[in-house]
Amino acid sequence: MTAEERIRAAVPEIVDWYSRSRRLLPWREEPGPYQIWISEIMLQQTRIEAVIPYYERFLRELPDVQALAEAEEDRLLKLWEGLGYYSRARNLKKAAQKIMTDFGGLLPRTAGELKSLPGIGDYTAGAIASIAYGEPAPAVDGNVLRVLSRLLRSGEDVAAPSVKARMTALLAGCYPSGEQAALLTEGLMELGETICIPNGTPRCELCPLRRLCLAREAGDPERYPVKTPKKARRIEERTILLLHRGELWAIRRRERSGLLAGLWEFPNLDGCLEAREAVEAARELGLTVRGIRPAGQARHVFTHVEWHMTGYLLEVEAPNGDLLWKTAGQIAESYPLPTALKTYRALVLGI
Repeated sequence: MTAEERIRAAVPEIVDWYSRSRRLLPWREEPGPYQIWISEIMLQQTRIEAVIPYYERFLRELPDVQALAEAEEDRLLKLWEGLGYYSRARNLKKAAQKIMTDFGGLLPRTAGELKSLPGIGDYTAGAIASIAYGEPAPAVDGNVLRVLSRLLRSGEDVAAPSVKARMTALLAGCYPSGEQAALLTEGLMELGETICIPNGTPRCELCPLRRLCLAREAGDPERYPVKTPKKARRIEERTILLLHRGELWAIRRRERSGLLAGLWEFPNLDGCLEAREAVEAARELGLTVRGIRPAGQARHVFTHVEWHMTGYLLEVEAPNGDLLWKTAGQIAESYPLPTALKTYRALVLGI
């Protein structure tokens, strides 16, 4: 059996299994193009369980393309607060504005047109086009590559663009259209998320492809997929200053470009400062320090860099004009803080 024949034989098995076994998720209850788009962007780099409350709140406040296109940036980022990778949210708004001006307020119907929108690449375009419109367009991500690599017992490096392109072409040659396209796309996702899992032992005994899977037959599914090891992340030490004057806390907006662009943050500095150095740093901001105590340590992992943070809680006087002073309630309501600062956000906001 060739690779294409094996994938072609797998398609009806996946469709039938998903039709009987799919989980009930909010975006599957009303699978309109807008809902599918928002869910797919949120699910990038984020677990389903974490996404659900964000998705429901987002749809309540921004129920359609026009509302998203007109959303104020701070409000949009506040709705996204905690999901991370904030460029996703900004691209959603840019794409919504383009949809309003170029597509009459309706998401394009083809994967090719969808890829013209900011933040939509091959995978997301394929997912929207196949699930919402029934186009025979594959949506190939890590989950799908894992399923196909095990099915074919492929020793090729899935991190190589050429391998992903070849797998996508193989799948495209077997793709159905209409409702079957939607079921296959979601079925492949579901299979990779719940059965053919990345960490731990795959649940081969429950897999609809168990009679077709070459890796299961050989008894070594955990060897696949083959991946090039990632480069080690750069470590950065940072000191976080939680400055408060009575009930008011100091925040500032980050630069409009670079890491965490445009989000609000607690003042922070490079390096791991001792308490006396943190006091001096506050004084350099034009503040009089009345007291200082440790606020603990935290770590946050970005894609290419890792922050190791040390925090201090400082009671101060003489507010500085370069900082914005707000109550915890005001910050919680209106000012989006990055996930990287969640440990210190919890100290200040009590959440």
